[in-house]
Amino acid sequence: MIRVLALTLAVLCPLQAAAQEMQAAPGGTLRLLDKVTGRVADLALSRGQSVGQGRVTVQLDECRYPRDNPAADAQAHLTVVDTAAGTTVFSGWMLASSPALSAMDHHRYDIWVLSCDSGFVAPDVTAPEEDPDAPLEEINEG
Repeated sequence: MIRVLALTLAVLCPLQAAAQEMQAAPGGTLRLLDKVTGRVADLALSRGQSVGQGRVTVQLDECRYPRDNPAADAQAHLTVVDTAAGTTVFSGWMLASSPALSAMDHHRYDIWVLSCDSGFVAPDVTAPEEDPDAPLEEINEG
């Protein structure tokens, strides 16, 4: 009986995985926190570029964003090397919307993804011109 019910539900209510189409970006922006000094630095990197910051070197291997919504969740593949110890402390994907899902475990530094360079530029918004000498409109409640 349970098998029949499960089969019926599977046929009547098919689950479709909503896979987003991802677009590769030429670069991205990361944020680095030095937990000892409290300093925060934003790192704008191109794909394949690395930068040394304090005792770590951060390399942006890849950055992707949803094609249909460029301002949405960024995903970046990073390689982070502790230059003092000469060891790789992180190599993998980080998600901007869930930084704790795949976080770097380092005693001094935290790194997370802010965004990918999608080429998206928000349109300019201009405020309507107002006459400073015009009387204010009154709101009548009736």
